[in-house]
Amino acid sequence: MSTAMAEQPIPQPPSPRPDLETGDQDHGLAAFAPVRPRLFGIAYRMLGSAAEAEDIVQDVWLRWQSANRSAVENPPAFLATTTTRLCINLSQSAQSRRETYVGTWLPEPVDTSSDPGLGAERGEALQLAVLLLLEKLTPTERAAYVLREAFDYPYREIADILQMEEANARQLVSRARKHIADGRRTPVSSGEQRRFLEAFIGAAQKGDMAGLEGLFAEDVISYSDGGGIVRAARVPVSGRKRVATFIAAVAPHFWKGVTLAWVETNGQTGVLMLRDGAPVALATVDASEHGINQIIWIMRPSKLAAIVNSRQGWGDSDGTDPAAA
Repeated sequence: MSTAMAEQPIPQPPSPRPDLETGDQDHGLAAFAPVRPRLFGIAYRMLGSAAEAEDIVQDVWLRWQSANRSAVENPPAFLATTTTRLCINLSQSAQSRRETYVGTWLPEPVDTSSDPGLGAERGEALQLAVLLLLEKLTPTERAAYVLREAFDYPYREIADILQMEEANARQLVSRARKHIADGRRTPVSSGEQRRFLEAFIGAAQKGDMAGLEGLFAEDVISYSDGGGIVRAARVPVSGRKRVATFIAAVAPHFWKGVTLAWVETNGQTGVLMLRDGAPVALATVDASEHGINQIIWIMRPSKLAAIVNSRQGWGDSDGTDPAAA
């Protein structure tokens, strides 16, 4: 199959038939429950939205409940295939919606404190900076990359899921890898990333121009996602001097009354900012040996809700009480 053919929308999985033969009393739960984290992990990496990923997983579950499971030789493969194909089809409409999004669309963060890989063999394609790069891939390229790099699927199985030849699957993964490598410098360790973030937050709170510039790579970019609902920069701010000036300028009013909670999102340390107990922003950075390359600000309330809801026991996870920060 040609690469051009591979980029055509994948047909929806066939409508499930009632399972009249197995007589399963659990309606397939025994097979579904163990792979559910993996299905969510695939869907989240494919869509960049935890809410949409949950919807996909729920759709897959409903299909599985009423499917003729006696005809399914490999339930995990069947469920992963259904999930991936549904995500590819949803991605087509998601891309058009994001073209009309107010301001910069950023992936929705997820709490990874209990599952750093979100059901994956490796924690790949999870950091917000990588998810942002994956947005530039076609849905089929993204699926091939996610299945291979995060979940270590064999190329033959990826080809079956995507309905193409194995050579085309290899080509898609190779092209996606190159895109990620070209778009991102080699990141620092997780410990260094946290050090950069702590230093950045300290300098930002003080409006310390010199301190900020000393942390930034020359071509640093600051992305903000307010979704048109809260006040945020609607276009990325780039360049060491411009980003430092912008952050220093908003410091006097942005940080007033703000408390901080250190959280783990998308496999990285982040800082959740709260005012009067309500979340106002989540910030994280992507850094290399050149300094901070990207600053990501998630400010849309709906994208912060899941983090807050999953972190009811703040002090239990990192010893940080947000009220005391």
